[in-house]
Amino acid sequence: MSRTAGFLIVALSGVCFGALGLFGRLAYAAGTDVATLLFLRFSIAGAVLAGVMVLRRQRWPRGGVLVALVLLGAAGYFSQSGAYFFALQHAPAGLVALLLYSFPALVALVQRVVFKEHLGRVKWLAVVLSVGGTVLTADLSQGGATLPGVLLGLLSALFYTVYVVASGRVSGRAGPLASSTVILCSAGFSFGVAMLVRGPAFPGSVTGWAAVVGLALVATVAAVLLFFVGIQRIGPVNTSLVSNLEPLTAVVLGALFLNEQLTPRQVLGGVLILGAAVMLARADVPRASPEPPAGGGAPGAVPG
Repeated sequence: MSRTAGFLIVALSGVCFGALGLFGRLAYAAGTDVATLLFLRFSIAGAVLAGVMVLRRQRWPRGGVLVALVLLGAAGYFSQSGAYFFALQHAPAGLVALLLYSFPALVALVQRVVFKEHLGRVKWLAVVLSVGGTVLTADLSQGGATLPGVLLGLLSALFYTVYVVASGRVSGRAGPLASSTVILCSAGFSFGVAMLVRGPAFPGSVTGWAAVVGLALVATVAAVLLFFVGIQRIGPVNTSLVSNLEPLTAVVLGALFLNEQLTPRQVLGGVLILGAAVMLARADVPRASPEPPAGGGAPGAVPG
């Protein structure tokens, strides 16, 4: 029963993360911009997670680990989230989410090229499928996609690749909750500075503010906490597989509420990308670790 509940919890986490695009597009329609939206998102989410840490009396990171986590949030997560939410202004939410999910293959390539990690046949096949899927998904002929949107979506995946590789060498020493809290607060500070430089652009309607709250509490706080609860019950590999619900949810929500559509070619590309992510996760079964997987969705572990 506990294992079944774990799968359901992770699935719900993936659905929460999948709502990122919907909330972001609704907030943009209400007049906000990227810097203001992400400042509000990360500030609210960081404050809530900091409260959770205080209630749990969890120890805060110190020294070099703290500095590394602050840099991950203020530079790494700042860059990835900025590219992702700028992409939402130029391409359908489902397409952007699918492009982001090319990052597991990019992580595998970085591990091979930079850290000389051996890649077996399954991983190489997954990389090829992911590259082919990305080429198919980047279809500019239909579906509301634009070249800037596709490029920003791919840039988001590239930034997240660097972020995942770096955070995998830092966050384990602090723990997932503490790492996420520091990273979110640091990203919020960076977007706060960007917002002050450009001037704030707060939402001009109740719907816009509701989208901001949903982005912070549902697609960030709830998604992160559910992810951590689920991974303790079913392990990192199963968690990364179930987390593929995130881009699928983004596609469905975009179709239902934003009138977004993907072309058959983009759907095929998305299937190849998600299939590659599943193959990469399953290939790591023999050496799964207690740390969150690269294919999940919270800071230090998961996209968005």
